[in-house]
Amino acid sequence: MNDQAERPVYMDHAATTFIKPEVIAAMAPYFSQYFGNPSSLYRFAGEPRKGVDAAREQVAAALGATPAEVFFCAGGSEADNWAIKGVALANHKRGDHIVTTAIEHHAVLHTCEWLEKHGFSVTYLPVDTFGRVDPGDVEEAITGRTVLISVMTANNEIGTIQPVARIGRIAHDHDVLFHTDAVQAIGAVPIDVESMNIDLLSLSGHKFYGPKGTGALYVRRGTRLENLVHGGGQERGRRAGTENVPGIVGMGKAIELATADIEGHNRRLAAMRDRLIREVLSTIPDSRLNGHPTERLANNANFSFRYVEGESILLMLDARGICASTGSACSSASLEPSHVLLATGLAHEEAHGSLRLTLGDANTEDDVGYVLEVLPEVIGRLRQISPLTPPAGKRVPEAE
Repeated sequence: MNDQAERPVYMDHAATTFIKPEVIAAMAPYFSQYFGNPSSLYRFAGEPRKGVDAAREQVAAALGATPAEVFFCAGGSEADNWAIKGVALANHKRGDHIVTTAIEHHAVLHTCEWLEKHGFSVTYLPVDTFGRVDPGDVEEAITGRTVLISVMTANNEIGTIQPVARIGRIAHDHDVLFHTDAVQAIGAVPIDVESMNIDLLSLSGHKFYGPKGTGALYVRRGTRLENLVHGGGQERGRRAGTENVPGIVGMGKAIELATADIEGHNRRLAAMRDRLIREVLSTIPDSRLNGHPTERLANNANFSFRYVEGESILLMLDARGICASTGSACSSASLEPSHVLLATGLAHEEAHGSLRLTLGDANTEDDVGYVLEVLPEVIGRLRQISPLTPPAGKRVPEAE
């Protein structure tokens, strides 16, 4: 059993991660010893500038890019906004149509909705019951006015991995730019922007054991992109604002660590994930796995439990020292069911009863065992007091 007096069982790594000690150590000198502005001309600015340059090389190496194609920003949401608005505004004379999916992060969806208010049209493609978009649907959606396709690499809620390389090839065959939100994928999915036909890629440092408030946008050389933040000439004139040197250095170290052994990292997490999935589905009646059974992130297990609500599950798990989520952290305060689960065909009441468990580097088999001990008790207790639970023997069969 887990000892909550020692630490909680944290299984919400899709929301955020702790900063690794090696990352903190890399950042430390830039808070005090090397605190200068890297854009200044005097010698004291040299060390901060070297730190930023080194981090740019680390990010580029992780993506199969060149350092000149990496631009630092304040997080994944800013990177998504910059990629989509930047391409749309820079290419408006050529076209005014964007293709994306119904299960993107809100940083993508809300940006597309903003563009719709400013004269652009957007096609939101459906997904199958596993949350996968059909590349054929992407190709059919392209028109002579399409300037951008944006499809996430892996979904933040259900963990489904998209056929990004195929979609990128389709985009390039039609002379359309391709952007992917890879915020959840860094350190979990090997990324090579060349072989995957990616023109723009968003990432966020705090998803792979780096500091919060850090992110980057990969922009393929030659891509027309309007600036999102105007002001000074930082980031080679592309993104104004004094650089967050400690954060950038930390993110560079974090991505280097996260991509050093993706296969080994995934093997360890997938073993715990598969145990969670197998035992939850076998011990808790009226439960289902959300997302693709095999094409999913190694750390992601997302379930729906009939006759209960996700908020109640979270509160009872929290009382037992378990941290989890009912969806993405950005929308966890909302009473609306997950747009991702609804897009996969779940009914509202089933989508409301969802639980996302996302494993991380500090999790152990003991943690998994404790969750498997507590979760059936929680679901059973909630069903006893739920007015939605039908009498025994009168359970409604699942929809085909």
